[in-house]
Amino acid sequence: MKGVALRRAIEAELRGNLLPFWRERSLDDAGGGFIAEMANDGTLRRDAARGLVLNARLLWTFAALHRELGEPCDRELACRAFDYIEAHFRDREAGGYHWRVDAGGRPLDRTKKTYGQAFAIYALAEYYRACGDPAALVAARLVYEAVERHARDGRHGGYLEARAEDWSATSELRLGDGETIAPKSMNTHLHVLEAYTTLLRAWPDPGLASRVRELVELFPARIAAGGHLRHYFDERWVALPGTYTYGHDIEASWLLVEAAAALGDERLAARVREWSIRMARAALAEGLDADGGLAYEGRAGTVVDGRRDWWCQAEAVVGFWHAHEATADPAFADASARVWDFISRRVVDRAGGEWFARVLPGGSVDEREPKVSEWKCPYHNVRMCLEMMRRLGAGGGR
Repeated sequence: MKGVALRRAIEAELRGNLLPFWRERSLDDAGGGFIAEMANDGTLRRDAARGLVLNARLLWTFAALHRELGEPCDRELACRAFDYIEAHFRDREAGGYHWRVDAGGRPLDRTKKTYGQAFAIYALAEYYRACGDPAALVAARLVYEAVERHARDGRHGGYLEARAEDWSATSELRLGDGETIAPKSMNTHLHVLEAYTTLLRAWPDPGLASRVRELVELFPARIAAGGHLRHYFDERWVALPGTYTYGHDIEASWLLVEAAAALGDERLAARVREWSIRMARAALAEGLDADGGLAYEGRAGTVVDGRRDWWCQAEAVVGFWHAHEATADPAFADASARVWDFISRRVVDRAGGEWFARVLPGGSVDEREPKVSEWKCPYHNVRMCLEMMRRLGAGGGR
């Protein structure tokens, strides 16, 4: 698929499917804010808890849409998301944001997971950039300062995975069931980097810039190995045994270049580009199946989990295209188009709207995974559409 055709197809998906779904069907007019869980058949779970991650990603999404497309409805929805987060997730005593609230907006899990604080910063900074609300920048700076005070590891570098409600030590380190208990993780650091990069664009503070630089340099020094990102670490950065995920690898391959570019350091950006291309080549060689789907997990150069989660596919479209831009290698452009074709054929829900969360290796949809949930959101796929429209000449500059 040529670039013009790819852009048109992606823009049609954004405007014809994703935007109507999230603008119209995600609102909770009864409870306020946005729905927390929807099955693939459209059934809502009214009593589902509301997570900080979903709500922050909704705020980021509508703010980014307004900044890129300029449509008033997205500004209104971004304001709605901001108001809900500030009213129900913000911890006005200890600072930062609660991890989870109940259907009525009352705190259920007050843990200060660094991953969640990062998404709050990311969303608040984007909202400020899009809508100019000074309260959002104040809020973003306050949570940034809290993370730096309480979650940064000044001795060994990086950030601790979680803190208690009052920012003291906690043993509640996992983001979700089934995850490894570890003091530090790749995933958290990737999204702290993403958040700090966006905040730096809104607030060019020298101290923040130094933290972005530390994070950029941390990845090749501590987290990466052999073209992949290791997942979990102890406090001293000793890697724990496990797999790697192709989706995180390809996502990091372009997010780290974006972060280095935000610093305005071309020497650093050149080093990061070289490393990012190595990551993209590994994902292409190992994780991309003949049908165009990107596998979930690998170990020692072999796929060990062939599931195709929606977010991995979205990140692969951007990541492979980014590698093509950096190298002019047509194999990367072809890979990006192949993943898009897989998304269009297998992942997009033509009947119910939005995308299925997971497609199994044989091509069937995993119906156990909801359409909307604490983790299933518009952040990855809407961002992919905006990124590709911009990169292919139709989305406006940033």
